[in-house]
Amino acid sequence: MKISDIYTRKTPLVSFEIFPPKPDMPLDTLLKTVSELKNLEPDFISVTYGAGGGNRSRTIEISSEIKNSIGLEVLTHLTSVAAVEDEIDTIIRSLENKNIENILALRGDLPSDIPDFNFNNQSFKYASDLVAYIRQRYDHFCIGAACYPEVHLESPGKEEDMQNLKRKVDCGVDFLITQLFFDNSIFYSFLEDVRNIGIHCPISAGIMPVFNTKLIKKITQTCGASIPQKLAKILNRYENSPDDILKAGVDYAENQIADLLDHNVDGIHLCTMNRSDQTRKIINSLGII
Repeated sequence: MKISDIYTRKTPLVSFEIFPPKPDMPLDTLLKTVSELKNLEPDFISVTYGAGGGNRSRTIEISSEIKNSIGLEVLTHLTSVAAVEDEIDTIIRSLENKNIENILALRGDLPSDIPDFNFNNQSFKYASDLVAYIRQRYDHFCIGAACYPEVHLESPGKEEDMQNLKRKVDCGVDFLITQLFFDNSIFYSFLEDVRNIGIHCPISAGIMPVFNTKLIKKITQTCGASIPQKLAKILNRYENSPDDILKAGVDYAENQIADLLDHNVDGIHLCTMNRSDQTRKIINSLGII
């Protein structure tokens, strides 16, 4: 089923994000985790994508297992960085053959193994180029895209970032999922801004629970998400206590999501970090599924 159709039937949607294991690791553990997540009855599972081809084949394989064997709707990430049209065509046809209907169209990050990489020389310079390509050639797909409540790191400012997002949506985006954020007031302000410029598609809030202090600091530096004072105090207090930061991180996510639900968000997109136990605790505490 297309995710756009699910949005028309209910809100809020609740979805989970997982990532493929390393190429030399078996899929059994991940698929067991997904089967456990299925008991929480998510509206869909998204599968992330390895930049530069690292996990691309695994993303498709895992997506197919989730859709066709486990029986959950799936959103397959597709990044166009360093890709040519024929490569994108091959991937999309593979998705078609596996009965996958939903694509999250992303440009992707700079390849770490190509120090002089230049986006200007690429077939798909922006995510909007990929969205337009899929919409023109494979219109039967439902297309999701990313948005950035705190402005994309490469954008010179908020106004240009908003216009770029509007351009991307106008190319054929059916729904949006935000980059992670920890301050709901930033999301509410962002939501008001995008509605004011004419973006009316559903927007799910991307939430990443804090499971590890060092990891979350690294991720926020990479994506540009800010850490509010309340969360910073938690990270500093439990920096050397893995069990305590795990509990505090889950509690913070529960409170953040509860507030979002009170504000009638279109959806909650929870980055599970492939952890079914913590995900179950968050979902059960909120009673949203």
